[in-house]
Amino acid sequence: MLQSMTGFGSARLDADQYSISVEIRSLNSKSMDLSVRLPKFLSDREYDIRNMVQRALVRGKVGVNIEFSKNKAQKAKNTINKELLQAYYNELDAVADTLGAGKEELFRLALHMPEVLQQEQEEEVTDADWDKVQPLLEEAIQNLNTFRSDEGKALTAEIMGYIDRIRILLAETDKHDPVRMENIRGRIRGHIKEISVSEHFDKNRFEQEMVYYIEKLDIAEEKVRLVNHLHYFTETVYLPEPTGKKLGFISQEIGREINTIGSKANDATIQHHVVEMKEELEKIKEQINNIL
Repeated sequence: MLQSMTGFGSARLDADQYSISVEIRSLNSKSMDLSVRLPKFLSDREYDIRNMVQRALVRGKVGVNIEFSKNKAQKAKNTINKELLQAYYNELDAVADTLGAGKEELFRLALHMPEVLQQEQEEEVTDADWDKVQPLLEEAIQNLNTFRSDEGKALTAEIMGYIDRIRILLAETDKHDPVRMENIRGRIRGHIKEISVSEHFDKNRFEQEMVYYIEKLDIAEEKVRLVNHLHYFTETVYLPEPTGKKLGFISQEIGREINTIGSKANDATIQHHVVEMKEELEKIKEQINNIL
């Protein structure tokens, strides 16, 4: 079944001390185009993250964003060294008595003396937290692939509708082909009557040229090859592995046979069918650009 290259997947862990979120976005691209944004403590894990994403997503313009944030209750706090504050205050009070200075600002001054306000150390994030991030990354990748698969189902239905339309137009072409050939024979008979009376008429040469001419107008082989290409395209759509590039190649072969039928047909009705087949094929090619 087809998978779209467009997708989004996310995962989140909310612990007592912190939160970790992982988001992955994917757009269509001819190859893997991966960009990664990480918190500092995961910088030495970028290689592992890239490998995980590349193996799982294969192709696309992919952006990975991992964010780490401390919960409010766990953010840095200030504590007061009460003994040191008391010592500073007593010393300032004594100096104020000696100098006869006012004592209104003594508490504020003591509070801002060195080491009175002490900041609690934040809990350091260690490499052990990779064990928490890795499952989140795997979950986000899985969610993105689910998104891609859901989009792929819609793409499959749309593309197979275009393929079925080409089959119908080819059937109409095949149905009209005997009429086309009879019209061509009629024109040839008319030309034979006109030139057979000429004194320079060479019957053998004429028959050879007519055989060559009729063979050049015969589209039987092209119709058979086009049927086979449409069948191969349908089989490929339902393969389990990524098939976007292969479908692109098959589409080129389908287009080649349609163009040849158009160039050899020499018939207005079949030319009309060929134009419609080309329109359907262009729709297929547009959608294939977004298939994994």
